[in-house]
Amino acid sequence: MPVRMILFGLIFSAILIGAAWIASVTWCRFFGVYSLYWILIPMFVAASFAPLLILGFFRRNAFIDALETASSVAIGLLNYLFFAALVCWIIYVLARLVGFSPNMRIVAEIVYGMAVLVTAYGVINASWLRTTRATVEIPNLPAAWEGREVALVSDVHLGSVRGRAFSKRVVGRLNELHPFAVFMAGDMFDGPQRDYDGMIGPWKDLHAPAYAVSGNHEEFADRDAALAAMSRAGLRVLCDEKTSLDGVQIAGVCDGELHQRGIYENVLRLLRIDRNMPCILVAHEPVNLDLPENAGVSLILCGHTHGGQFWPWNISVRRIFGRFAHGLAAMGDMRVYTSYGAGTWGPPMRLCTRSEVVILRLVAAKDGAGRER
Repeated sequence: MPVRMILFGLIFSAILIGAAWIASVTWCRFFGVYSLYWILIPMFVAASFAPLLILGFFRRNAFIDALETASSVAIGLLNYLFFAALVCWIIYVLARLVGFSPNMRIVAEIVYGMAVLVTAYGVINASWLRTTRATVEIPNLPAAWEGREVALVSDVHLGSVRGRAFSKRVVGRLNELHPFAVFMAGDMFDGPQRDYDGMIGPWKDLHAPAYAVSGNHEEFADRDAALAAMSRAGLRVLCDEKTSLDGVQIAGVCDGELHQRGIYENVLRLLRIDRNMPCILVAHEPVNLDLPENAGVSLILCGHTHGGQFWPWNISVRRIFGRFAHGLAAMGDMRVYTSYGAGTWGPPMRLCTRSEVVILRLVAAKDGAGRER
């Protein structure tokens, strides 16, 4: 893990430093400011992001948390300053090609100013927790479940940016919505924490039964410690386990088992899913979906993608996960719902996505003649 983290840090830092150099050099070029500090300071901020993330895996305190939060916001801003720089150069080149000489300082002021405004909007948008609703048809749904609403929460990412106060907000929203059950699809935490129990404490006040699995961020460190904290907060942890609730099977697979098809397939086989009963599976990532579909799962609840979180990365995530990047989709007879997530990772901002709690209304699936199936 340390070697992988160091390699990630070096590659990611190189990309960020390059983007910071382009953004700062462009600023200096069109503003007529040639101080070396205008170039070195953005590059230093970019270079500090990955080391601070890695440092957070080994040491946590209020000062490091504050630095990591500030660095995350700065990287979000850098994302749009980089694209602002590209826009400035495109305008400059096109203008020169047609023989026009615009005042590039004014152009840069407008474009860079828009980048700052977009970043500010992204931060505000990410802090606004929405409620998303959808109706899902389930074959063989027991009559007692007809019309019941359940909640899907994922990617809360409790850590340096969001902590106990955010937990309280999420739980408060869930209690206002009165779901019959809550499914937590992983990444409750952002990584190794000094105070798992303190951050997740408000979940003890949740009024509905809750079921949880690990996400990839719990897998980065001590999965057992994170899951134990969830259990102490009153969540029923389903790590490769199955239970039942009023005639519906509730299963959960931890994230570490999702990516190796042989292991995932074996876990599903050991769950002994009854095809004559509905089965809701909680799994952090929408991957290898043919395996749970073949195993007889009716509905799988996921997170992880964040929908790309902010432009333009939402485009990349759509290309990777396709129709399973967000929302309700079908995989054969199985339904898949992927949430954007309640929290954020890295820059605490969202653009073209939203922070959400999902409420799913379950109804019996019907055939072409209107009969339940």
